[in-house]
Amino acid sequence: MTSSFPFTIKSDQEFEEAALNLFQKQFQSNLVYREFCEHLNVNSKEVTSIQDIPFLPIQFFKTHQVKTGHFTPEVTFLSSGTTGQVQSQHQVKDLSLYQKSFTATFEHFYGSIEDFVVLGLLPSYLEREGSSLIYMVEDFIRKSNYKESGFYLNELDQLSEILIKLDESGHKILLIGVSFALLDLVEKTSFQLKNTIVMETGGMKGRRKEMIRQELHDILSKGFGVEDIHSEYGMTELLSQAYSKGQSKFECPPHMKILIRDTEDPFQYLENGKTGGINVIDLANIDSCPFIATQDLGKQINSNEFEILGRFDQSDIRGCNLLVL
Repeated sequence: MTSSFPFTIKSDQEFEEAALNLFQKQFQSNLVYREFCEHLNVNSKEVTSIQDIPFLPIQFFKTHQVKTGHFTPEVTFLSSGTTGQVQSQHQVKDLSLYQKSFTATFEHFYGSIEDFVVLGLLPSYLEREGSSLIYMVEDFIRKSNYKESGFYLNELDQLSEILIKLDESGHKILLIGVSFALLDLVEKTSFQLKNTIVMETGGMKGRRKEMIRQELHDILSKGFGVEDIHSEYGMTELLSQAYSKGQSKFECPPHMKILIRDTEDPFQYLENGKTGGINVIDLANIDSCPFIATQDLGKQINSNEFEILGRFDQSDIRGCNLLVL
């Protein structure tokens, strides 16, 4: 693997070749994943397409050390959860790979992060240890060329004042926040923003009742005075993210892909427009597992776009876009 892998991928054919090569390496070196595959009686030599690759249920990150090879992690990211819940653990061998992944992903959709004032409104994440989202936004803030970039915990009045002033001055602004905190902000102040991307990362964290994404976005759109609310779809167990620029239509970067599995038969994949479970291939996840079966429900719109519709019944409340049907 070169240091530029997998961020040079440009085509579906390159993606498939890389995914199949990674599967073979995972099968050889990832003991948890190999045991899972063998339990399914998978013959690695018969895996010749993406649809043949087994996807590891995301719950394994709660019960096992999902690692490719033997290493001491540079950091262990932890999922959010209420008291008493078992947290997922993602042991990251190389933090620079995560940095390359989230930077390449953001810049693929939005351009250089250096050009943005980055305002983070993520109180529930700041109040705990081990958040991969906080690490990402912290890095964005560090790379931003603006001294105004930073995190805000409960200083909503101060944030409102800074946001209005910066937006009026014509600066490009990224306001990235957890859903309940963004709602708190628009209840205190009414905005008419012209140069700000408002991006929600999902989740009420028990602070408010859950609501469907369309209802949330309607409230935020009116409150901030913007046409579209953007969204980030990421999770502790991955190193890459998908983004939505509005209308709840998400896109993956070239090194990430989703497949929609049948909820009754996890080895069958559904055509566009059909609701099922979201499987993710994250080619940056070379040191844990690139092939994850999430507990999220969604549907493929076309080859480039997908929607997130909710979560399976009985699945844990977690930190990545918990928005119910």
